[in-house]
Formats: sequence, structure tokens, C-alpha cells
Amino acid sequence: MTMTRRTIIKGLAGASFATAAGAAIAPSVAEAAPIDAGQFALKDRTENRNGEQFATVNAALAGKLGKASYETVVASANRAATHVTSVPGVSASYLADAFTWKAGDGDTTEWIPQGIATSADALGDGVYPAGGKRVVMVAWYADVPDGTLDKGLRISLVDYTSKSAPVYRHVLLVEPVLTSSGAPSFAPVRKHAGGITWYGNHVYVVDTFYGLRVFDLNAMFEVNTGDETLCGLNTADGEYYGYGYQYVLSQSRAYDNAGKYVRYSAVALDRSSTPDSLVVSEYSGSTLTDTDPAVTYTDGPFIGTGAPVKTPKLVRWEVDSTTRLLKSVAPKEALTVKQAKVQGSVCKLGKHFLSVSNGPTGKGTLRTLASTATTPSALTGLPVGPEDLSLHAGDAGSWSYGQDVLWNLSEYAGSRYVYAVQTN
Repeated sequence: MTMTRRTIIKGLAGASFATAAGAAIAPSVAEAAPIDAGQFALKDRTENRNGEQFATVNAALAGKLGKASYETVVASANRAATHVTSVPGVSASYLADAFTWKAGDGDTTEWIPQGIATSADALGDGVYPAGGKRVVMVAWYADVPDGTLDKGLRISLVDYTSKSAPVYRHVLLVEPVLTSSGAPSFAPVRKHAGGITWYGNHVYVVDTFYGLRVFDLNAMFEVNTGDETLCGLNTADGEYYGYGYQYVLSQSRAYDNAGKYVRYSAVALDRSSTPDSLVVSEYSGSTLTDTDPAVTYTDGPFIGTGAPVKTPKLVRWEVDSTTRLLKSVAPKEALTVKQAKVQGSVCKLGKHFLSVSNGPTGKGTLRTLASTATTPSALTGLPVGPEDLSLHAGDAGSWSYGQDVLWNLSEYAGSRYVYAVQTN
């Protein structure tokens, strides 16, 4: 296996444990303990690293290209997914919903699915915009050999209004930049995208070493599909390209780490808090039975200050329901959790759900614990390679399963599922 972003992030996969789907799973120790949240502050950034304002460049791009509406992009879905009724590793009694990707997406090794969110994150009623469609959003990163074109990140917008016939379209994520001559353009975002969440018109994507990137669904543009090797403005013909993708979604903001080190592995929305909040979780590569896992901060250009808190953490920031941005760069809560290999985490009313992986061959586990608990409970088995989590609340009136469910997805080529499991 080549040393790519995936192997850097997951290269410390530990010993596996075996279990049949639905069988009882012995929990490993995972203590949760509150710590000072103030040491993990963020810094609000409204410009790219060249000092060019995101809003200014995006406005200039809109002047050149016009904006593509979110509704238009979803309605233009050009690929068909397949609804399925079983997922390896998940007990039938827990499975609420599931689908698989079109051939070519389900088995590609060029793109790896990681993050997940739904329109039930975007708006509490379950659809986005109000009166709109049921949509599942999945983030992928390009995993390519050295010397091969790295196309960065993409999201899939899956129209799940008809779950018997889901359809979707890929959209390339880009960062707005100016060319050397001052013309508006954009560049690929070459990151890992281990987790995403969706809140109103904003999509939050974790940037492992730096913090959070924010993409505004009101800043989507239609571009030329004629050349899969180009991204941004091609000065030779004056056309804009997105590696062959018809639409690009442009970054609008960033929140950079300004405190002690945090490995931004996944992020999820908590609508049960007042106000709503985002919770970031950290991945540690220690073995599942390790009672003292430690997060690694030496495998990339982490930004931060002071001696790190190496025990895996959950850190919470409050968000503004009007602007859909953080209310404050100061986090509201931080917990250490002695659980290794957490790929995603969501919270509701102080109860945490953790998706825990087990290497490229071992089945994963969905675990739960309260903020004051010392040992998690194993709720159900998960497939090999479980990733990010998204909580779909049972009171989402326009898209309800009758109870809370958790959306998750599996990453490995040839065995990729997107699925929802019940929480009780």
C-alpha cells in the first residue's frame, strides 16, 4: 500500500477482533472525562492563504459564470445508486435503510468515500431547502499514486426522495483564488475530508491538520467538462474547468486551529443542544483493546500551540441558526475519550455514538457512552471500514424513520455501502 493520505491517517490500524453480525460485542475501555475547552480555540479566516477574500473572488466568479442553484444541481443527477435491504456486519434488526453506488464508484480506488451528512442535518424538518428533496451528501478524497493527477475532494449529492431509485451527481470542491493576472479562478482542495456536516447552506469539512473548511451551497458554478486534466481558469481558451465535473462548489470560509493540537478527523451536528452545535472527534490508531490510546500529531503540518492533549478528544462549538456559522471560535465543551480508532461521532442529549473501525479486514462497531460514563456499550456491528456518522433525528417531519437513526458509510473498494442504523 502506498503512503497516501489514507495510509497516513489509517496506517496504524491495529489488531482485529471478530464478531458475527448482530452478535454481542465485548466493549473496550473508553473513559469520558471533561477537560478545559478553552485550550482548543479556533481562528475565523475569510481569505485564502494568499490573502484573497473568499467572498470577493466568489463574487467575481459569479460575474463570469453565473451561479448554479443547489436545486438545479440535485435535479441534474446523472448516476443511479441501488437501494439494498442488507449490509454485511449490520444486524437486520438494526438496519433502517441502505444503498450502494453505481459500478465505477463502488469499486474505484481513485476516490475514497469518507464523510456523510443528510438534508436532516441541513434543516430540522429533514429536507433542503424547505419543501425540497431528501438528500444524502457524501464526501470523497482522491487517493492516487505519487505523480498522478490529484483531483482533491468531491461530494456526492444523492437524491433519496425515491429510495427505491436513488440518483446522484458528483460535485468538485474548490478554493477560490486569483490568477497571476488578477482574474478570478479556483484550485482543487487536496485534503482528506474524513468528516463533513451540513447546516443550512453551509457544508463543513474537516481539514485534518488545520481545522474546518466551510463551503457555501450558494457558491456553486457550472463549468466546462471538456478536459479532465484542468481545474480553474484556462487562460488559453478563457474557459473554466473542474477536472471533467460539470459543477464545482467553492469554499467560503475557514476556521483554523489556534490552540493546542487537534486532529480534525470528523465533525457532526448536534441539534439537541441549545443552541445547535458542531462536535469534532479525533482518530487514534492504537489497537481496540488499548486502554490508553494516543493521537498522533507528527504525520503532517499540524498547527497549534503548547503541549498536546494526546488522549482522543471530542470538542464542541456552538453554531448560530441564523448565519449557520460558529457563534464563537471558543469551544463550549471538550472531553477526552479513551477509545481508539474512532472514525465518526455524533451526540444527542449528552449521549455519544462512536463508529469504531477495525482495519481493512475486521468488521467495525457502533459504540455508545454518556459524557459521564467510563465504559461504552456496543450497540451493533458495522461493516468493514466504517467512517463518518450523521444523526437523523426521529422528529424530522418531512423525512422520518419513526425514531433516531445514524447514517454511516463504508470506505473500501468493492464493499461500499451507505446505510442508516437504528439507535435502539
